[in-house]
Amino acid sequence: MGFLPFFSFETWILLISFVFLFVLYGHWTFGVFKKLGIAGPKPVMYWGTVGRYNQVYYLDDNECAKKYGRVWGLYELRKPMLAVMDPEMLKTILVKECFTLFTNRRNFRLNGELYDAVNIAEDEQWRRIRNQVTPSFASGRIKEMFSIMQHHSHKLMVSLQSKVDNDEVITVKDTFGPYSMDVMVSCVFGVDLDSINKPANPFITHASKLFNFPLPLFFFQGFFPFFLPLLELLGLSFFPKSSTTFFRTVVEKIRAERNESSRKNLTDILQYFINSKSSKERENLGLNDHEIFSQVTMLLFAGYETSATTLVFLAYTLARNPEVMKRLQQEIDSTFPHKGPVQYDSLMQMEYLSSVVDECLRLYPPAARLERTAKETVKVKGITIPKNMVVMIPVYALHRDPELWPDPEEFKPDRFSKENKQSIDPYTYLPFGVGPRNCLGRRFAMALIKLALVKVLQNYSFLVCEETEIPLKMNPEGLVGPQRPIKLKLQKRSVSSADVEN
Repeated sequence: MGFLPFFSFETWILLISFVFLFVLYGHWTFGVFKKLGIAGPKPVMYWGTVGRYNQVYYLDDNECAKKYGRVWGLYELRKPMLAVMDPEMLKTILVKECFTLFTNRRNFRLNGELYDAVNIAEDEQWRRIRNQVTPSFASGRIKEMFSIMQHHSHKLMVSLQSKVDNDEVITVKDTFGPYSMDVMVSCVFGVDLDSINKPANPFITHASKLFNFPLPLFFFQGFFPFFLPLLELLGLSFFPKSSTTFFRTVVEKIRAERNESSRKNLTDILQYFINSKSSKERENLGLNDHEIFSQVTMLLFAGYETSATTLVFLAYTLARNPEVMKRLQQEIDSTFPHKGPVQYDSLMQMEYLSSVVDECLRLYPPAARLERTAKETVKVKGITIPKNMVVMIPVYALHRDPELWPDPEEFKPDRFSKENKQSIDPYTYLPFGVGPRNCLGRRFAMALIKLALVKVLQNYSFLVCEETEIPLKMNPEGLVGPQRPIKLKLQKRSVSSADVEN
């Protein structure tokens, strides 16, 4: 009988009941897609379909798309999610029915201090905040901020000079990350951080933490979502409290230091929000103090990480495709002869530059997924989407669909040439999303990225070296990015004429 006598009959009943309920609960949600007639990978108890074909979630999406087509069901731990890559369905979900049925992104609830950031806010609160934030990225305001970008791009060039003279291998994120951070802090807060020359600063440390959710908390809330109200009550958040506290302190300090006369001459985004709040005609619509803090914090976080990562991948893809880089440098030299000052209007009209950036964002979209939540049960193109179901758009996989993008793994900027761009379905290319909840900082990010790229390529060429990892091993967490830092070399160009500070 072994150990059986050591347990009473009642204890055995309790143990068996616990195991039965534990197993039942772990499988409870897994029948949804079978009932709906939607194919997908087979889930594992509690774990769902996470990492079914690849531990990197967006590479896993790519494998699922190959196996199941453009619509499939998956389970993020115990949570059912419908993956949709069909362009016609995406048009309905992201645009046509955005204000009625698919207004909101998925709300993880454990948002801490950032619960009212524009990318998290819902329904009417989101509409009001979005309407207040959007004008801060109007083309006229971006032109005003372009001189700030020029100032930091010059400092970037100065910092690169010694590295090239010493024939150093550069860690690309350490080069473009400080530039991106300096531009964001200057444009959002009106502060010259100078992290290009002082890289060890808390802004970069805290900003880098935002998109790396603490895994134990992520798993716990996924396994036992009924504990979410308690977790919120305990103040637990996916966003590090130390980082949000740091930025709250920064915002409060900057506001306290500004007097009436200084505010009139400031054009940074923080001051724009403050002015909008105090304007009498917007008294009931403007952002309150907490909403101002949330918007500037999220803008800084998101703008820094996505822009820096895009510049890193641009450097990497150009180093691996020297013929593309040479053609781009020819366009740069003809647009700004003799390494002349980079002007905003000319920069934004450069066709091949736009094609190169667009193609890089196709291969490496910073946000690998978009999400919307169904407010009601609805049929879209014959497929039933139940109420409260999260619709997940696998952007990374969509951009590598071989039927939509021939030779999808190849870097071919001519896909986005003036002639070819006309034939691209807008719902097959979503690095910035589409519809009312698209990325509101798109034009700002493009100016920041294009300026840095042009300034560097006016003077240098990117080269692969022994330390360059080919192919890249991708990071399984957060935004699309390499697991290990990308390393390259810079080679000085022989084009005559000294660099000019813009």
